Amino acid sequence: MLNYIKRPYYSTRIIPFIDKQIIKVLTGQRRVGKSFVLYQLMDEIKKRNKKANIVYINRELEEFLFIQDNKDLNNYLKDKWQEGKSNYLIIDEVQEIRNFQLTLRSALAKDTWDIYCTGSNANMLSGELTTTLAGRYVEFHIHALSFREFLVFHKLDNSFESLMNYMQFGGMPYLSNIGFQNHLPYEYLRNVYSTILLKDVVARENIRNVSFLENLVLFLCDNVGSLFSASNISKFLKSQRIDISPQLTINYLKALTNSYFVYKVSRTEVGGLKIFEIGEKYYFEDLGLRNAIRGFNQRADIHKLMENVIYLHLIQEGFQVYVGKLGHNEIDFVAEKNGQKMYIQVAFTLTGPDAEKREFGNLLLIKDNYPKYVITLNDIQLGNSYKGIIQMNLLDFLNEPK
Repeated sequence: MLNYIKRPYYSTRIIPFIDKQIIKVLTGQRRVGKSFVLYQLMDEIKKRNKKANIVYINRELEEFLFIQDNKDLNNYLKDKWQEGKSNYLIIDEVQEIRNFQLTLRSALAKDTWDIYCTGSNANMLSGELTTTLAGRYVEFHIHALSFREFLVFHKLDNSFESLMNYMQFGGMPYLSNIGFQNHLPYEYLRNVYSTILLKDVVARENIRNVSFLENLVLFLCDNVGSLFSASNISKFLKSQRIDISPQLTINYLKALTNSYFVYKVSRTEVGGLKIFEIGEKYYFEDLGLRNAIRGFNQRADIHKLMENVIYLHLIQEGFQVYVGKLGHNEIDFVAEKNGQKMYIQVAFTLTGPDAEKREFGNLLLIKDNYPKYVITLNDIQLGNSYKGIIQMNLLDFLNEPK
């Protein structure tokens, strides 16, 4: 049995589907820990059934590189199924096997295997799985470590210093084996970034202009949480003597989101149903990767980092997240889950009447009774609430299940 730190937030959601005739698909950015969630599931299967026949394929390991397509996969599995036993097929990075969905569909139809797989590109769902296996799989999206998980993995106290470490180094699980000293964490993170870019973006999406892609990533690093459009990005890049069309920019942004490297957050009309097609924000799956690419400047970037951390916390808690538009005013986040909403404004500090008016004023314009928050990095200055709006520091917000 491997020695690993359990992530019960994910395993407890997947375990009820063990031995159910539906494919379990774990998605997420490369290196966020999907494989170790699989290990947890395999250990759970072994605990339930010591005679279980578990066939594990990891397409990132050299011993499995010969499995290039569904025919290779079929041939490999021919003598792996065992009569009279419960058979489990577990494939890591399944998108690396061409036409894998054909093998999975056949195995599911024959009810011969209980199937689990992981993938690091959203095209696996929008393409291969959706068209061939619609209604026959359930998806679990695995994220980098939440702040609460970060404390467990790194054996840290729940403190402001730990929060700063989280915003600087991010939540890639393997960092718990490396630590935060010297150049080691960023060296590792830059290697992860290169792997994501080359394997999950360039190769998977047939990207030709790699130089432009790298410049686009730098632009996103500098503009975390900024509202912009592909047209605005193209105009900026042209000012830097990089002549790229808005459509190509859109295509490359889509490629980056397909790899789960960044997330696109659309705008929604507060109190209405309209989702705006123009103007969106982008946030990173992992701030450590962002900082490894662009550098960590706490003073200059603190508001961007705060927004990104709050966004990650919300999606890790299962919220659908939007940018709110209320007339000419903006609400940083509108978060929805199970028919409920919350509204969030993010502020580094609330010093002076202008800051209070800006952060609380927009929320006071919203007429419904859903919870409204102003999240700051400083200690509470105005008490726990202001005209029904909850003020909370970031450390408390991240430790409070939603």
